Amino acid sequence: MRNILLTVSYDGTDFCGWQRQDFADKGKSVRTVQQVIEDALEKIHKQKINLQGSGRTDSGVHAFAQAANFYSPVDSIPVENYPRALNSFLPDDVRIMDAQEVDSDFSSRRNATSRTYRYFINTKNPLASQMRYVWPINHTPDIDVLNQMASCLHGEMNCATFAASGDQSLSTNRFIDQAHFFYDGSSLVFEIEANAFLWKMVRSIVGSLIYYEKMGKDAAFFKSVVESCDRKKAGPTAPPNGLFLYKINFDGIRRHV
Repeated sequence: MRNILLTVSYDGTDFCGWQRQDFADKGKSVRTVQQVIEDALEKIHKQKINLQGSGRTDSGVHAFAQAANFYSPVDSIPVENYPRALNSFLPDDVRIMDAQEVDSDFSSRRNATSRTYRYFINTKNPLASQMRYVWPINHTPDIDVLNQMASCLHGEMNCATFAASGDQSLSTNRFIDQAHFFYDGSSLVFEIEANAFLWKMVRSIVGSLIYYEKMGKDAAFFKSVVESCDRKKAGPTAPPNGLFLYKINFDGIRRHV
């Protein structure tokens, strides 16, 4: 059997996240990205196929390049044909961008060394077509202050301040490689890379940074918020529609979770 790695792009607006949830709605399944891709794989292979993603995204969160792998029992399909074949069975809000054969023991989750997210904020008046993909705010924050605060997010650290209630992680420690803001056209973008993330962690960080900048706080204050490990000191959680899983990295340094 071949191990096939897919690069997946999706608009998460109408999905209940990445992970398959067969009994979430009064014993019935809800629409997830993993489920619709597995359904497409079953149509091609004529049998059920299990798909493993590199990580979960929540309801309403998008992806430029999610990574997921599966084992194909069919050797006759050239690997380069998988994107076209799968896309013919997939809805328009999911696209397979690339497929490649990987080692039999490769795991998109276990082999990932870091994940990169980008969060898009619009400080002006976004077009209607942009509303599914940005967080509109009613002020223009000072990007220098934001970056001074974001610089506190680096290295091995306890991220309990930004863990949503109900997070079931065994540890709240994470290794953050980098976190910063930049402008991309009309959007203010927050990018963060870490070995892994707690539930709703990125949205909590973004909401806190925007909130505390507006309140006139500085980097020293934000550092005290981070080091408090107190969820009650985090700012409001940013909405999901501005968040994109941007990249999965497999060639970096492996950090413990």
